[in-house]
Amino acid sequence: QVQLVESGGGLVQAGGSLRLSCAASERTFSRSTMAWFRQAPGKEREFVGSTTWIRDNSYYADYADSVKGRVTIWRNNAKSTLWLQMNSLKPEASATYYCAVRLGGGIYGNWGQGAQVTVSS
Repeated sequence: QVQLVESGGGLVQAGGSLRLSCAASERTFSRSTMAWFRQAPGKEREFVGSTTWIRDNSYYADYADSVKGRVTIWRNNAKSTLWLQMNSLKPEASATYYCAVRLGGGIYGNWGQGAQVTVSS
């Protein structure tokens, strides 16, 4: 079972940038669909974006409409690491950010412990 560990969270001012990473315990994740989710206090966990293997070293990135143009997801397979770059951050982006792997049946699982992101206004 793949274990995921997020890091890179912190406090940033509105308009600033932050980069999160997610370290996976297995290199087999290179062909797995990996995703970022976030959950703000009192709200449901929501999809941020994902990266899906297509073929060879090509991946398809998908993003939630609410973050398109301001976030980028990519992976470094040699380091078994997933990244999330967030720019032009808004206070409403404050949440705990989680990475996950897509499992059989299309559900996401193996959640990490999360990385707290706080955007001050």
